Amino acid sequence: MQHNAFAQFISSESGAVTVDWVVLTAATCLLGALFVIQIKGPQDELGVKIENSLTAESATLSPVNFE
Repeated sequence: MQHNAFAQFISSESGAVTVDWVVLTAATCLLGALFVIQIKGPQDELGVKIENSLTAESATLSPVNFE
């Protein structure tokens, strides 16, 4: 009796679509996380370079008086 129930459970496809969506969603989340990890390092370094460049440039500019 148990073997027959197990075989019927294995051959059933009623939850296959749900499993497919769960796997696709997990893969999408994983790819997104990997993308963020790859971009985070260079983005931080670029931000520091831009900040330093703007700080150096603003020190050389003379203030503008709009009065």
